[in-house]
Amino acid sequence: MAELAIQQLNPAILPPATGNYTHGVVVGGAERTVFVSGQVPWGNEHGRVPESFEAQCRMVWRNVLSVLAEAGMGVLNLVKVTTYLSDRQFRALNSKIREEVLGQHAPALTVVICDIYSENWLLEIDAIAMG
Repeated sequence: MAELAIQQLNPAILPPATGNYTHGVVVGGAERTVFVSGQVPWGNEHGRVPESFEAQCRMVWRNVLSVLAEAGMGVLNLVKVTTYLSDRQFRALNSKIREEVLGQHAPALTVVICDIYSENWLLEIDAIAMG
């Protein structure tokens, strides 16, 4: 079994990648790929969707990590993350929480400002992981 190798691609012609992402990723030695469906802030233990963006964002990341854990993977296996935000105002807090979750790991990243399926949800995250 080959060891997983994730190489960041940051061409000199592009501006430096900041905020825990890389412009591209090459993955070698992977035997499995996990596609994480869009995770949303499903109701908490009381069946309610938290009102604050921070609480929703942390819940969504918990959901993403739970799917990865089910596959025997974690943050370091993430190669692509797409975050959908319901409003531009959440960009800075989203980046802060993502950096807390990812630490020094920097997968390929896309952030989209758009309408979310439920009006109570302030974000959705989907991801691709390899291991």
